[in-house]
Amino acid sequence: MKKIVIYDPAMCCSTGVCGASVDKELLRVATLIETLNRKGAAISRFNLSGQPQAFVENQLINDHLKQHGPEILPITLVDGQLAKTKSYPTNEEFAQWTGMEVNLKPKKSGCCGGSGCC
Repeated sequence: MKKIVIYDPAMCCSTGVCGASVDKELLRVATLIETLNRKGAAISRFNLSGQPQAFVENQLINDHLKQHGPEILPITLVDGQLAKTKSYPTNEEFAQWTGMEVNLKPKKSGCCGGSGCC
């Protein structure tokens, strides 16, 4: 299985639920990573404000930050190779890299099971 590492921009939390409004993209990514890791994936994240040493220690990340500035973040590495910059991986990219099915759609529940009868 491929190892995925995401280098986040400086932020107060990785879930997007802090502050005045919820960041749906951060919430999607955090939820997806947690779900995939529970299934055995190897996905980790580093936050520039909370874990700056990780950015310094990885030469590829360090070089990209020096060349492009923090606007290049987030950066995603797959098996140590640059896979994506400036945005988080899509569900399809996570599925491709992990070889796992990615489905975050909420399950229908209630009296009608989502059929619209109630």
